[in-house]
Amino acid sequence: MGGCFSKPKPVEVKVELSLLEKEKEVDGLSPNGKASPLADCRLNGALGHGSDDDATPLPLYHKSRDYVEASVCHVKDMENGQMREVDLGSGRALLIKEHGEFSAMAHKCPHYGAPLVKGVLSKGHVRCPWHGACFNIATGDLEDFPGLDSLPTFQVRVEKDKVIIRANKQALQSQKRSKPMARCSAVINSSMGFSHVLIIGSGPAGLVCAETLRQEGFTDRIVMCTMDRHPPYERPKLSKSLDSTAEQLRLRSMDFLQDYNIELLTEKEAVAIDVKTRSVTFEDGLRMEYRKLFIATGSKPKPMNYKGKDVKNVFHLRTPEDANSIARLANNKNAVIVGTSFVGEKMTPLYWLRWGTNSGKKHHRFPVKQLKEVVLKSGKVLRADVCVIGAGSVPATDFVKQSGIHMDSKGFITVNKMMQTNVDGVFAGGDVVMFPFPPRNNKKVNIPHWQMAHVHGRVAALSMMGRATEIKTVPYFWSAMFGKTIRYAGYGDGFDDVIIQGDLDELRFVAFYTRSEEVVAVASMNYDPIVSRVAEVLGSGKMIKKRDVETGDISWLIDKGSQ
Repeated sequence: MGGCFSKPKPVEVKVELSLLEKEKEVDGLSPNGKASPLADCRLNGALGHGSDDDATPLPLYHKSRDYVEASVCHVKDMENGQMREVDLGSGRALLIKEHGEFSAMAHKCPHYGAPLVKGVLSKGHVRCPWHGACFNIATGDLEDFPGLDSLPTFQVRVEKDKVIIRANKQALQSQKRSKPMARCSAVINSSMGFSHVLIIGSGPAGLVCAETLRQEGFTDRIVMCTMDRHPPYERPKLSKSLDSTAEQLRLRSMDFLQDYNIELLTEKEAVAIDVKTRSVTFEDGLRMEYRKLFIATGSKPKPMNYKGKDVKNVFHLRTPEDANSIARLANNKNAVIVGTSFVGEKMTPLYWLRWGTNSGKKHHRFPVKQLKEVVLKSGKVLRADVCVIGAGSVPATDFVKQSGIHMDSKGFITVNKMMQTNVDGVFAGGDVVMFPFPPRNNKKVNIPHWQMAHVHGRVAALSMMGRATEIKTVPYFWSAMFGKTIRYAGYGDGFDDVIIQGDLDELRFVAFYTRSEEVVAVASMNYDPIVSRVAEVLGSGKMIKKRDVETGDISWLIDKGSQ
């Protein structure tokens, strides 16, 4: 599926194996899989969906039906460090003034559509007020996650003290763009059991790894395998929108993956890794050799023992099909959720599930078990038409056992700051890893955040290409329930005090988690963009002291120019 396909006859397998032997001499993957330096990479003439400024700028006097030009303000209308959302007639743009210079780009974050004018402007980039993604104001490039897309930028000039923006109409409407990406330069037989980069898992870590490789000019084969039946989709949304389809939740379409020769193999469960032969075996018997391997299989539901397994109306919320079934069965019915927190993290005092059968229905050849009641240890009986089990999760790394890849006692894979395991050529990222966290003196931690998985994928891809880079991000997390959203940034493990400003009863507050005399994390509700502001400060390497937030005056944390 997808892959490096074209009409010419595929090359012989022996040619690819010969190439593999040559590549063994090189530790990091070069853009074309050979020993050539990075500067020699070529993008095969395919640059994706660029912005207005990706190509050579059109002359300012050039009039085109594809462009719109408008005077939006006077030069003295804006102060340095200020942002303003302006209307160009065919759409809106974000106008920014920093260090006396004007710049303009799309006004919505491509992740969830947050208004960037309410975000944080600092040192050449804008941080999203909702989830902390960062965009370079000069290029529009995505500099920190979450999300996959960058922003289009627009030309700005000053004439007679008037600020004029010239923008591509299509870019104004789309409000996003993909970074330039390479394609596969070789013709590959899709049945060949070898990939230069093999990715197990299609969540944000795996997808960002594949896209980063292409963005950095990598032109060899990339194969991504997943247990899911769908192309990459946003699993966290399942609990917030139970009736969403995989199509509505998708991160990238099959057409997108095929355009950039990222081959996707669905319903492929890895069962074993042989690091000596550099190969992965899958449940259906497929055996795939690799040059570089990236493990990003995420988490799986924590196993539970109870009477009444395998009934049709008991679910773990893992797939769009699960979510859709829950929504259908729970409509005006009795629903029981086992576990608390997000999907459900800690087990309630469950004793067993009682079920019945529908053997009287003619369209079933065999009786089908169906949940009727949930019985607690206390003896209390809860009627249930549907049950959702959310009793926590564990890393999906059973197939890594016996491979020689280091794991801790809980099944997490240990990696270094470049996301490398102890085995040459094997990398891991996302929920499955324990990785060194710079703000905690490189203590090994597990941070199963959606945003953090993106970061791991990029770091791993750059490491594969010999461009080692360390994690430079502030963990960012969010969740929504009953129309209220809570945001969180930092790493609060080991906090010893919480300083709360605002009103908890009114659900408008900010909570600073402190460890000794230092703020290590922050959470808020209805207090935007305070969490993004704290993330910006922590990301710059500065310390926020406990005494600075105890006073009740946190105006110094609010960027006045973003209001």
